[in-house]
Amino acid sequence: MSSYVDFKKKSSENQEVKAAYDELQPEYDLIQAMIDARKSMNMTQKDLSEKTGITQADISRIENGTRNPSLQMLKRLAAGMGMQLKLEFIPVQRR
Repeated sequence: MSSYVDFKKKSSENQEVKAAYDELQPEYDLIQAMIDARKSMNMTQKDLSEKTGITQADISRIENGTRNPSLQMLKRLAAGMGMQLKLEFIPVQRR
């Protein structure tokens, strides 16, 4: 097992750390979905930049989590990949 996997498992046992991680999960999911979509289209960040007019630096910042894109920007990114943006609200699983 990798040291990161071990670290994540051990860290998630701490309720404060787990709560902070869970709070950020939607952002991580959005970033991963964008990266997966771009790669599924065999596009580089530069390719996507050229299609959308959004700078490659901004695309990189979005993908590394240091920039929060607006809904309008997400729609432009989706269109640049020939995709449609879909957002959904799902019920919270209660324990």
